[in-house]
Amino acid sequence: MRNVAIVEDEDDAAELLRGYLRKYEKEPRGGGNGNAFNSVRFRDAVTFLSSYDGGYDIVFMDIELPDLDGMEAARRLRERDEEVTIIFVTNMAHYAIKGYEVHAFDFIVKPVAYEDFAIKLTGALECVDRKRGRTVWISNKEGRIALRSSRITYVEVSGHMLVWHTTDGEYRASGSLGEAEEALRGEPFAYCNRCYYVNLRYVSAVRQYDVWVDGERLQISRLKRTQFMTALGDYLAAGD
Repeated sequence: MRNVAIVEDEDDAAELLRGYLRKYEKEPRGGGNGNAFNSVRFRDAVTFLSSYDGGYDIVFMDIELPDLDGMEAARRLRERDEEVTIIFVTNMAHYAIKGYEVHAFDFIVKPVAYEDFAIKLTGALECVDRKRGRTVWISNKEGRIALRSSRITYVEVSGHMLVWHTTDGEYRASGSLGEAEEALRGEPFAYCNRCYYVNLRYVSAVRQYDVWVDGERLQISRLKRTQFMTALGDYLAAGD
């Protein structure tokens, strides 16, 4: 289920977007790819921001809004959430171009045509999936747990167990780092030593043979340092 916020003061415009979401669900590029939408409409940006809890994948933001315009609302939203995908919906295209200042994904000009909407939505969903990463399933005594690769900070081997460190806490499961590497293949992870498989998204500093990952200091081994620094450099150069 994709959670979508529609911040729009005009009833007809808001209902049009909701109708387009329902139509998209029925298309092969929409529902055929497993997309379903839970949309919540807000009549103004102040109400939207006051209730924002980070639970949305995409925000459709009108620019002309009462009390607080959409561009300023997007700036304030970015202070809370750097990753949520923002699409401006406006009849003022020249203002929407300023969306790069708040890292907006794109903009749609009113009156919104369905095909334009569908193309932008398809791209936005791909963007959301890239940010989320893949789903990794682990098993322990509590059962099977689904972890998003984008929320895994590093994987640690401890005895015969793996410790999956995430932004939501730690999860222990049987397995090897080789199995973790296979499950995360294609994601921006690298070994800093034979005990830690690190998500490069969460590296904040490297000093000599120490690396800071989501606030934790981990040791970089001499054997792995060159390989790790090369992987980090490639990741930063790619601008992910």
